[in-house]
Amino acid sequence: MNRKHLIILISFVINLAVMAGCNLPSKDDKFAGYLRQTATSIALEEMVQTVQAAEPFIPETQPTADTGTGSGDDASMITRPSSSEVQAPEVQVPIEPTPVPTATPDPNRTPPALPAAFQTDLLNKLDTPHEYEEDVCKVIKNRWGSGKAEPGTVVMVVMYHGIAKGATEVQQDNAVTAEKHQQFMRNLHDQGFTAINTEQFIAFMENNDWIPDRSALIIVDDRHTEENYITHFKEYYDEWGWPVVNGWISADSTTQALWDENAHAEEIGLVDHQAHGVVHNENMNDASTDEFLIGELKGSVDRIEQHFHKTPHAIIWPGGGFGKRPIEFAKQFGYKVGFTTHPRGPVMYNWVPLCDVSDPGRPYYQIDGNQDPLFVIPRYWSPDASEHVDTVRQIGKAAKEYYYSNRATELEYYDIVCKPVMGDL
Repeated sequence: MNRKHLIILISFVINLAVMAGCNLPSKDDKFAGYLRQTATSIALEEMVQTVQAAEPFIPETQPTADTGTGSGDDASMITRPSSSEVQAPEVQVPIEPTPVPTATPDPNRTPPALPAAFQTDLLNKLDTPHEYEEDVCKVIKNRWGSGKAEPGTVVMVVMYHGIAKGATEVQQDNAVTAEKHQQFMRNLHDQGFTAINTEQFIAFMENNDWIPDRSALIIVDDRHTEENYITHFKEYYDEWGWPVVNGWISADSTTQALWDENAHAEEIGLVDHQAHGVVHNENMNDASTDEFLIGELKGSVDRIEQHFHKTPHAIIWPGGGFGKRPIEFAKQFGYKVGFTTHPRGPVMYNWVPLCDVSDPGRPYYQIDGNQDPLFVIPRYWSPDASEHVDTVRQIGKAAKEYYYSNRATELEYYDIVCKPVMGDL
């Protein structure tokens, strides 16, 4: 800062003092004496010293008397020291303490131990809950964040293989009578369930996005005519807005008429078609060739995109067969979930009941606890699904109570460990 700038700064401060109503000395007062005697001058002098400490003013000539209106006393003579004599004054500048945001967790706090996964004795003792989201902070944020599904939200996934046209007809293998089907749908509704589609289910399983706290995913396997859906499901779609999911076989033998009428059922929102293979009658497993897996998985994607103008994100495993390699191939082609034929129980966010060992009592069930839980989701069978509705409801209710009993602990953990990185819930 040069001398001109310093004089301007001093004048500016004095003018401020005048406007503030300070009693300035008369013209006869000596300027230097004024600096020593008034509080305003003391502050000004400290300002000048501070400026000089950062950028000392060194005159080109010897110091001269102040050009003010003073009487010429020694006190009015301001002598500037040489640059070698300039030392930064120890000015005590008051420092405002930086406010600590209340949202910032105390780093010295110890996070509490998190509760174990919810357990229930309403399932087979060998079917235990498996979690698939490893990021604990994400789980807590998804559970308690705004716009998320209520803790304890449960989904009952049901598999239909076929519905007999009349109540008195002999059932086909794994099929259900129309009468029993109607009973099941009414039972679901009476106990507060709502049917959802695949995309809603995936968003819930991945991020706990909101769905009704008692939801059902109703899947009908294999190819069917549009008339089948109109006869057995449209009344529930019209009355309650319930869609039905179809595990569609993209077989070479499919007629154009069947493609077209199912495309219409898809278009009006009644049916949500997902992949159920191309050859279909040969199960996928770890011994399958790459060519076969590609044909079943990518072949389904290509044909469903062509005829239904959508990309399937669910693979309903043909025959219930699966394996690590089929799952890896499915992920490569954009699938996000897969469904078995194992009726182990309902599912919740980050909670899928699976089995880790062979079960002599259920020899036809594959071990699925060593797989990605999102790709081995269990399904109830339609013939006895109605008998399990109340059990599913009870599991959801118990889970809700369990999660809320641990809410304070999870929120404290989030506040300490997760919030600095992930922000508020």
